[in-house]
Amino acid sequence: MKRVSSFVVALVLAAGGMAAADTYTVDPVHSSIVFRIKHANTSYFYGRVTAPEGTIEYDAAKPEASSFSFTLKAANFDTANAQRDTHIKSQSFLNAAEYPTLTFKSTGIKKLEGDKLEVTGDITIHGVKKPLTLTVEKTGEGSMQGRQLVGFEGMFTIKRSDFGITEMAGALGDDVRIMVSFESRK
Repeated sequence: MKRVSSFVVALVLAAGGMAAADTYTVDPVHSSIVFRIKHANTSYFYGRVTAPEGTIEYDAAKPEASSFSFTLKAANFDTANAQRDTHIKSQSFLNAAEYPTLTFKSTGIKKLEGDKLEVTGDITIHGVKKPLTLTVEKTGEGSMQGRQLVGFEGMFTIKRSDFGITEMAGALGDDVRIMVSFESRK
């Protein structure tokens, strides 16, 4: 099967087709996921998710052919408060024992102005899959230690109740704003 695929790619390239998208792996050390939620209808508290994983298939010449796929571990939620972190990972919220990962997989990409892309896909949290559309911006390209890098950043808001997470409905807001910044290596 691999021979056939290589042959087809070579045939397309020989016929003047474009090269396939480049594959980049998310660098968990240089990527950030930050979230915020309102507490007691008074102020926001922030947290982060460490060690994100994922793959970006990026075609600079034809961004519509690109794709994004990310996985976060529920165990990696960190709010700088051990008691709160334990509560977030419990059955009351993320239920990390039953739903150890949160995922996003793109289903479509649309080029917007400049370096912005509209990314449509499916987000799965707490075992519930929902459609999500967000705008991401390519923040740069470069190289380090001989490897090509590309970065993207975006922000979106979800309702935790849409994913069956309704604990402390009066004390915690329903809207969760999520900011993502991914650096990925080829």
